[in-house]
Amino acid sequence: MEEPVPVTRAVDQGTAKLMPDVDRERAYLLTVDGAPQSYVDLDDPEHLAFEYVRRMGHVLDLAAPPGRPLDVVHLGGGALTLPRYTAATRPGSRQRVVERDRALLALVAEVLPLPPGSGVETTAADARQWLATAPAGSADAVVADVFGGSRVPAPLTSLEFVRAAARTLRPGGVLLANLADSAPFTFLGRQLATYGAVFEELALLAEPAVLRGRRFGNAVLVASDRELNLAALARRAAGDPFPARVETGEALRRLARGAAPVGDADATASPVPPGGTFTVG
Repeated sequence: MEEPVPVTRAVDQGTAKLMPDVDRERAYLLTVDGAPQSYVDLDDPEHLAFEYVRRMGHVLDLAAPPGRPLDVVHLGGGALTLPRYTAATRPGSRQRVVERDRALLALVAEVLPLPPGSGVETTAADARQWLATAPAGSADAVVADVFGGSRVPAPLTSLEFVRAAARTLRPGGVLLANLADSAPFTFLGRQLATYGAVFEELALLAEPAVLRGRRFGNAVLVASDRELNLAALARRAAGDPFPARVETGEALRRLARGAAPVGDADATASPVPPGGTFTVG
């Protein structure tokens, strides 16, 4: 068998690289302009290497009884790590991936093809534009994992965006957002206020070092109109190789520090990470 080799390709948003993992036969790391975007093991789609992706996987695991198919919309595609995971853990799920980088989708389809019958469909489109025409009440979960370089684009941080995503959900559905910030959490506080203006239930998953303001990092925000299974989510997050805490209620209010929701007119992208890049997808 031939050794896998790195693949470098110009895509719409920069330069994509697929680098083989020397420890796993058919596993690859995707980077775009040097920023790690996705890790995929074609032989083991349930292997989630990035910590924040594991946390999103926990939320989807608890969104319905084990094995029950879900209808999921993924805003942002990368190498389709979470869609592959959901297809493996919940066969029969119907999933739509919306990724604005058409060339990246083509690269992933060529080098990291989905298995037959995966139930995953891809659309090359802008996330906000796609949401504007998406069928209302059509998804059990919406996953927002969109980064331009290493930043969440401003149009995907506004009240209008959250309302559009919420419209796509069925009653009891969940909206997950991959965010990033560091102390004093100005961006994250505004996001908590913005999502809280639309959803009754919020939870935030992040490593303790991030929550204590010791370093920049990912924070997964979970929003729903129903009560979340926080105890089970906390157990799963605490049991990860890099444990995370689940914050809710008063802890989130302290983190928000009285921030107000942001609309399209005053929305901003997430902060630039120290050093310019970090793991985003």
